[in-house]
Amino acid sequence: MELKVEGLNLKVRNSWHEKIQEEKKRLDRHHAGLLHNLRITIEQTSSHKEGGHEVRLIAGVPNDTVVVKRKGESVRPLLVEAFDTLGLQLKELQRKRRQSTQHQDVSGPDGGVGKIKTLSPYESYGFIIDQDGRDIYFHENSLKGLAMDDLAEGDIVSFGETSGDKGPQASWVRTS
Repeated sequence: MELKVEGLNLKVRNSWHEKIQEEKKRLDRHHAGLLHNLRITIEQTSSHKEGGHEVRLIAGVPNDTVVVKRKGESVRPLLVEAFDTLGLQLKELQRKRRQSTQHQDVSGPDGGVGKIKTLSPYESYGFIIDQDGRDIYFHENSLKGLAMDDLAEGDIVSFGETSGDKGPQASWVRTS
């Protein structure tokens, strides 16, 4: 990761550099390979009532930029707070990316074909057995153009498959 540290209206102290390196190592441990570059600006200002410093972290990640700003009197606590906030934002960014890739269809463009194995209409879900003998979970909300009452065990259906929290699930289900 490329790191750039700059001071505006002040000289960056060695103790701040050490703290930045310590926090950078922590980020590298928890978010290895995610950050491409990190620019840290420490500015001395007198225009805000919290005190005389503003710390800005600008992190370059794939297809995005994350910015954190903190203002206050003392630089070291501002650095810790800014890095903690950046860590949380990176964690949330990774969670969203994982979630979006989990919900992409893993079946072909036309979906798969299977047979209704079990129905639990009062609980609003059921299972499809696909052509490979795998159980595919589906919820009532995934039904397209039909209701749970329209289905019976043994009916042939087409479906789109995604990866759910507990295994394969249908993102949509239609009668064939």
